[in-house]
Amino acid sequence: MRLAFLLLLGLAGLARAADGVLVLGRISDDPRRHYEQLKPLIDYVVPRMKDVGITEGRVLMARDPQQMMSYLRRGKVDWVTETPGTGLLLADKAGARPLLLTERSGSREYRSVIFTHRDSGITELPQLRGRTIAFQSPSSTSAYLVPAMVLREQGLPMSLMVSPLDEADPDSVGYVFANTDANLGAWVHKRLVDAGGFSDQDWESLQRVSEAARRDLVVIHTTGPVPRAMELVSAGMPPEIAARLKEVLLGASQDPQAREALRQFFRTTGFYEADPQTQASLEQLRRGARDVREALE
Repeated sequence: MRLAFLLLLGLAGLARAADGVLVLGRISDDPRRHYEQLKPLIDYVVPRMKDVGITEGRVLMARDPQQMMSYLRRGKVDWVTETPGTGLLLADKAGARPLLLTERSGSREYRSVIFTHRDSGITELPQLRGRTIAFQSPSSTSAYLVPAMVLREQGLPMSLMVSPLDEADPDSVGYVFANTDANLGAWVHKRLVDAGGFSDQDWESLQRVSEAARRDLVVIHTTGPVPRAMELVSAGMPPEIAARLKEVLLGASQDPQAREALRQFFRTTGFYEADPQTQASLEQLRRGARDVREALE
């Protein structure tokens, strides 16, 4: 238990796949819970990589993208599982190499929706100028980066607010982070903010559980599709190890022994390679995310 605790806190010593140790990393605000979600998959993968010298697996959490970049550059993490927005940031800033995309709960893609209260009078995005919008968190692809990209593509300036009670500048869209999708939906419904942006799956969940949301909230914009998640490897991972990891992950969905490990791994139902259309979607996301970060952060 003490070893697991040290791993959770990121205090384990340097380890590299080239030394026989495969380290799976994730950016986390809840290390203990995420450790329990990641450990079964690393335990499944390691025995199937003995032929390329892998004999041990570990899990290492980072508190934010900057710490994960440091881990990647210093060789402390070999394999990272992340949302595509953060994954592409790690590729740009730390040389991480996209390996595979991840299917979760049978779905490979999701879209972002921007929604308002039905009585707000807002029916199209340009009407958000001088109004306010809530996102989930700065690390979210579907509930921040993608909807912010859409607003910027509409030529709408954006300004960060401290709380949903702040007033937006008349010439910009004021934005604030709600931390959870439940808060986000509630803030729009209670009219603390004029609009919200998150994934279509969060929207469907809100519609299922809340009669008030079904009655009072309406989507005014739906974006194009974005992959659910991605797996990346460090720039220094030897090619034969990366190739074997890719092979093991691609075959996991067909292996009954992997079923429980995949379920715990954020309800993963498989891994797959990007086709040209998905590659184009990722490149569009890369460019848009860079623009949002440079303009707003």
